[in-house]
Amino acid sequence: MNSMTASNLKSAFGGESMASMRYLQWGAFAKKEGFKNVANLFEAVAYAERVHAGNHFRELRNEVGEASVTAGAGFGMTTTSENLHGAIEGENYEIQQMYPSFLSVADMQKEKGSIRSFQFALEAEKCHSELFTKAKEDVDNGKDFTENTVHVCDICGYTLTGELEEDCPICKARVEMFTTFVTAE
Repeated sequence: MNSMTASNLKSAFGGESMASMRYLQWGAFAKKEGFKNVANLFEAVAYAERVHAGNHFRELRNEVGEASVTAGAGFGMTTTSENLHGAIEGENYEIQQMYPSFLSVADMQKEKGSIRSFQFALEAEKCHSELFTKAKEDVDNGKDFTENTVHVCDICGYTLTGELEEDCPICKARVEMFTTFVTAE
């Protein structure tokens, strides 16, 4: 594997891993603030970020050894609204800057598996940004996120709410390959 693509995969792995943990923390905080559906959304998207990290890690299967990894990450625990804002900002950074540049390099270096891994993550991050934006609008209007069921594709991390009726539009995985998160009563 070309060293620049490998470096980008390592950075993406680190960023997705930290996003997953951050979302679990923000979800626990949202639950304490009484936003059970927001907590469920954070938990589901944390799972999707683990899917992305896993895909990136598997692409690095031949890169054995220690590495120092630089990855962008947001920190802090404020209000659920501000945590959702941080999540939106992080997702939009990945959509607008990180993954497009990583894809460009992987394409130039003809790293097909890395292109797939980056593309899966990029497309799923668009869903995450939209869902976090909707949740923030609800929270800013003094109510919980209106959706209590979230589905995540186990292959690419695509995330949706409501009924799960069709195969994944990103990777074409069958509906049986989704993990469902439902707000606990």
